[in-house]
Amino acid sequence: MTPRTGRAPAKNGGTRRGELLGIAAQLFATRGYSQTTVRDIADEAGILSGSLYHHFASKEDMLREILKEFMDGLLAAFTEIAGKDGTPREQFDALVHTAFATIHERPFAVALYQNESAVVGSLADFEFVGKTSLKIEKLWLGVLQAGRETGDFRDDLETSLVYRFIRDTVWSSVRWYNPRGKLRHDVVAEQYLAMLYGGLLAG
Repeated sequence: MTPRTGRAPAKNGGTRRGELLGIAAQLFATRGYSQTTVRDIADEAGILSGSLYHHFASKEDMLREILKEFMDGLLAAFTEIAGKDGTPREQFDALVHTAFATIHERPFAVALYQNESAVVGSLADFEFVGKTSLKIEKLWLGVLQAGRETGDFRDDLETSLVYRFIRDTVWSSVRWYNPRGKLRHDVVAEQYLAMLYGGLLAG
């Protein structure tokens, strides 16, 4: 059985706190974390700035919670895929489908991670960013390496280089992918895999 889920990690629950984090994620992703103020978030939520502090100690706390919840969920989804039965190619396909599903369902969290992780990763309270990223990388590398050993994937390509190409091309698509566009995430994932496996040459 193909271990394909195509499901993004779960979002924050439908609570007021979760709603505020969703607003913050959108503003951080579209305006930039440094350019977004607590007042901006409060205005968008229709509350006074002081009311925001009933839920969060600071803007930095909001960023940390958004990234922590998102990355923990992503790691859990990828770990589940890598732990299921199936060939390395089936597992890899599932990883790619889940990544594009995440971009579809959680574009602001993905964009925020893409834009801010390199900056905040060096801060003491954001050490989890680098650690979780390495765990995710290890999972993908494990699937790619297993594919080399079973003959599913070519063994003349450097696995770490292959991973970096795939990682950057998949996640950077958040900049142009339109959740309401003609092609949904599952179709985009299939097109990506078709190009990856077959290339552009006909015949």
